[in-house]
Parts: sequence; structure tokens; C-alpha cells
Amino acid sequence: MIDLQGKSPKLLVIGDLMIDHYLWGSCERISPEAPVQVVNVERESSVLGGAGNVINNLRALDAQVDVISVIGGCEISEELKELLADIRVSTQYLITQKDRITSKKSRIIASQQQVVRYDRESTDEISHESQKEILDTFRSIITDYDAVLLSDYGKGVLTKELTASLIAIANENNKKVLVDPKGLDYSKYKGAFLLTPNKKEASEATQVNIKDETSLTQAITQLKTECDLDVSLITLSEQGVAIFDDKLRTHPTVAREVFDVTGAGDTVLASLGFALACEYEIDDAVEFSNLAAGVVVGKIGSATATLNEIIEYESSLNKSTSDEHIKTLGEIAALSEELKARGKKIIFTNGCFDILHAGHVRYLETAKSYGDILILGLNSDRSVTALKGEGRPINIQLDRAYILAALEAVDYVVVFDEDTPYNLIKAIKPHVLVKGGDYEGKEVIGQDIADELKLVQFVDGKSTTRTIEKIQKSN
Repeated sequence: MIDLQGKSPKLLVIGDLMIDHYLWGSCERISPEAPVQVVNVERESSVLGGAGNVINNLRALDAQVDVISVIGGCEISEELKELLADIRVSTQYLITQKDRITSKKSRIIASQQQVVRYDRESTDEISHESQKEILDTFRSIITDYDAVLLSDYGKGVLTKELTASLIAIANENNKKVLVDPKGLDYSKYKGAFLLTPNKKEASEATQVNIKDETSLTQAITQLKTECDLDVSLITLSEQGVAIFDDKLRTHPTVAREVFDVTGAGDTVLASLGFALACEYEIDDAVEFSNLAAGVVVGKIGSATATLNEIIEYESSLNKSTSDEHIKTLGEIAALSEELKARGKKIIFTNGCFDILHAGHVRYLETAKSYGDILILGLNSDRSVTALKGEGRPINIQLDRAYILAALEAVDYVVVFDEDTPYNLIKAIKPHVLVKGGDYEGKEVIGQDIADELKLVQFVDGKSTTRTIEKIQKSN
């Protein structure tokens, strides 16, 4: 990956600002007044949406960012200004048009499922006065920036006339303009450096059904020609990103897990803009944006990716599966919180697993069936010796951890050195604690922390001790 550490380019974002508002709760009954769910709201949160999410992504990369937009004369606008201030972005170039409502999308989420969404917004084009003020501001500050990002959500800020004028002024000043487009008519973006439509959007804009390389080539070249782009680009979801300047090439996706694609397009625009503003070539910038998107789609909601997260993510792609799934106490504690936020059910079990056998594998497969993510606490060499006596373990902890992490049923392995896994369980706070059937009627360490305890019967005739005895007899 290109080296972007310590870089802090200055970017200008213009587009539709909005707030994404979430009401989180649970649903356990139907209203007696009407056949609808009753959601008990437990918490609520608000984040920047639309062009605001592009800004948020840029700030996460440590870019310097300013924004030009039009907001309404309403209380939502004040909330939006506070959200921008929270990430240290100036609001000096925001224009208030009193007859507008700043967009706010409210989503009610019950048990990790969206129940309903309601919007408050204006979608009419902004006034000619507001457009003139944007252009006057843009002309006066354009030379201060390394690149310009237009985030069009079709809410009326980026009118056809205004967009064309912005691109013309930027080109006069040799500033790249990157656009996340909206609608069917892309002529308003003519002269931009590049656009970032997805496959569906590009198909609709070009009237070409993108289904293979031939149709992709037709659509991407058509966009380049008709919009007079320096680079034509189409995002292809799990297939990666296609780019065309003098030749067509595709950069494959690098996402390992996809939990939520919300805001992924904003991340692509922001990360491309960041890399290009640092004067890297388009192929390097696309590679970087693929990594950033890979981080973001592994999170819930409109998310961002820091440069450190992207670097770590790229590094993890080059590690073996086992290495990647062996975690420290600090790493697993943070990861557990993130997984719970995604709605994942966490299972925990522990043991020595000195010589792996079929009984172990079946036990772990059963444990995994109780939830989504199985975390295995592995006794260190010292603690195995304390439990089993001298001569044990047969296999050192690194070897045991590596083999266990390679099992399909095991998601993460954490080595602990204490005599009991209590502190590890306390850090993870699993939903389900799993132990062997021999703990029937006994106190289990950590059961006061987990939501429930599951006991799994061992496979008859399968044990490490018996395996060792058999080996010794054969010698």
C-alpha cells in the first residue's frame, strides 16, 4: 500500500449535508391500539450523513476539511453544526436558506433490525441566491485546496448549473474534482476528474446492462467520453473497482467480512480524494480505497476507517488465517465489544487442548452452535503444567494456539496465564459460557458473568491422557 502516514491534504467538500439519526431498542409486544410493534427505545444516536459522512471519513484519515453547503433555518441545522464542530470542521461556509429543512433521516432499530425510517427534509433545488453565494465563496477559496469532492445525494444543493460552474472553476485552477453522482443525467458532471458510480447507477446512467466484461467496457468508456473524464471508474461491489483511462483494468475487492455496506460509497469517494490529493496515481488510490472500504463494510452503520485501521487491515490480509485469529487480552476485549455492537452472540470456552483429537473438535463444534462467534481461552504452558503436572504440555502454547485457530468452529484464540480464565471471561463478557459435561452440579468459573451456561458431554473414549498413555505403551 502507498505510504500515507503523516499526510494531511486539504480538501473541500460540497454537497448535501444531512443527519443520520438512530433510535435503538427492543420489541417484545404488539400495540393494543393498532397491529404495530411497540419499540422500547433504550438509546439514540446521531451521526453526519450524506456529504457529512464523506467529511467524517476524511477527518478519520486526518485530512484537513472544509465544507460548502446550504442548510435550513431549523433546529436540525444547529444539531448538524454541533456534529461538524465535534470533528473540528468549520461551519463558516454553510449558507442558511430559511425556507429549507436540513435533511434528517431517523431509523428505529429493534433487536438489530430496522423497523421503520422517517425523513424530514427539503429536496427542491436551492435558490439562485444560494447558488450565487456558493460560487462566490468557491472562487475566493479554491486555490487553498488540493482537491474538491462533490457529494450529490439529490437533495437540491448540486443543481445542474451550479455543478457545471464548480467544475469549470476548479479546472481553471488545475484542481481535481471527484464526484459521487446521483440521478440518470450525468451531463452536469462533464469535465470532472472522475465519477464514482456503482454498477447499478452506471447501468442506469448509460442504459447499458453491465453483465460481463464487454458491457462493462462499453459503459465505462461511454461515461469517460460523454462526461469528458480524466478517469472513468465504476465500483463493482464484491468484484472490486473497474477503472479506464487509456485501458480497462479491475482492482479486486479486499473485504473479508461484509456486515453493512451503508456509506461504503462515501468511503470510496473520501479515500480516493485523500490519496489523489497526496499526488498518488489512480491505481494506487483505488488500491487504497479498496482497503478503506474493506474496513468500513466490516462495521455496522455509516462508518469510517482510520489510516491505522487500514494499515492493520492490509497487514492482516497477508497473515495466515491462524495468525490472524490469535489475539491478546486487550485485542479480544475490544473486538468483543465491536462484535456485540454488530449483534453477534459470543460464546466462550477454555481448556488445555494439548493433543488435539476428534473429541475436542466435536466439543468445539457443539460450542459454536450456541451462537455466532466462538472465543477459546487457551491455558498457557505454565498453567497447563500447574494443572496437569510435570511433562505437560506435550505441545507448546504457540503450536496449540495455531492449530486451534485453524479450526472452522473456532473464531479466536486467546492464551491466558492465570490459573483460571476468570479475568479473560470478565474482559469478554460472553453471552454463553461452555464447559464439559463433567461440570454437571459444580460451580463453573465465570458463570456469574455470562448470560447462560451450556454443558457439553465429552465423546466416549477420546481424551489427551488416553492418547498419551497409548503412545507410551506403544514405545
